[in-house]
Amino acid sequence: MPESVETFDGWYALHDFRKMDWEKWQQATETEQQTALDEFYSLLRQWQNVEDTKQGSHALYSIVGQKADFMFMVLRPTMKDINQLENQFNKTGLAHYTQPVYSYVSIIEKSTYSKRETDPYKDPAMLKKLYPMIPKSDYICFYPMSKSRGETNNWFTLPKDERARLMYEHIATCKPYTENVNRIITGSMGLDDYEWGVSLFCDDPLQFKKLIYDTRFDEVSAKYGIFGSFYIGNYLPASEIHSFFE
Repeated sequence: MPESVETFDGWYALHDFRKMDWEKWQQATETEQQTALDEFYSLLRQWQNVEDTKQGSHALYSIVGQKADFMFMVLRPTMKDINQLENQFNKTGLAHYTQPVYSYVSIIEKSTYSKRETDPYKDPAMLKKLYPMIPKSDYICFYPMSKSRGETNNWFTLPKDERARLMYEHIATCKPYTENVNRIITGSMGLDDYEWGVSLFCDDPLQFKKLIYDTRFDEVSAKYGIFGSFYIGNYLPASEIHSFFE
């Protein structure tokens, strides 16, 4: 029986994608719009307080293309925190003008094929990966993915050493991009439809294309990778939210 890999888990993650009912929003009075935005700003200040105390993180993005209009990504210590945050937004006036179109629930995950000699939860470098601040880069690329369980190519029947070889090859392909592209990998087995969520952050979206193209030639992707939809977004700081909704 193939041996599993030890994983270390950090904060829970939610990627929440919304479409705006722009017609309904434009028909609202200026007072109604401002009241909805003020309430949203108040919610964002609560989120920022959480981030300032390093108990979570968040970021808002304007999505490019027709899959959604905006997305917020949030990290929190517990699933209950994630659910409470989602419900808080759903009860705001701004949510009244939105339609949920996609979401992804997962938890930050780090795995290793090497034997660890120290407790990862006491390692400052590992803690920074398990409980990160979301990079405030100009762009995000998010996509869910799974590993193949087909009759011919089944990732979960490969010996551990073979999976390790394929993953180290994949890591080597990614390494030249690490200076410009940050990533947060989240595990979602039992939490959502795919097995992992990948969030990439960069100031140049072309780097997403180059990185993903190069890694498609890795055996781990070419034979065993199953990918969901890709979402590209522009980072939306608090100072630009008003202009986004104008």
